[in-house]
Amino acid sequence: MENNQEKLLSLLNNSSSIDEVQEYIKEVITIRGFSEQKIQDKMLLLLEETGELAKAIRKTLPNASIDYNKIENYTGVEDEIADVFIVLVSICNRLNINLYEAFKNKEEKNVKRKWMINEE
Repeated sequence: MENNQEKLLSLLNNSSSIDEVQEYIKEVITIRGFSEQKIQDKMLLLLEETGELAKAIRKTLPNASIDYNKIENYTGVEDEIADVFIVLVSICNRLNINLYEAFKNKEEKNVKRKWMINEE
């Protein structure tokens, strides 16, 4: 029998909305036992995952100063981006923030701003 997480994941596809993904993450975080984590703990986890993303990106750069003897310990950029997204969405869920609405509201402000690129 398929476990609940696999069943929930099977409901997502390329056409899934941000709301559907946010609801999926809410449900699997509950199943995994992390739904009651304090915001500060989730924030620390977000910072940790962001650091792992930075390391994953750095390992793709030529002449990066990383320990090539431990290269197999580093995960890929896509995995780390997914981890950052999952933790960010779980923070939104904990704070009862609809990610789509927050994104849309912020972009409504951003499109009215004048953006300047500083080229050196």
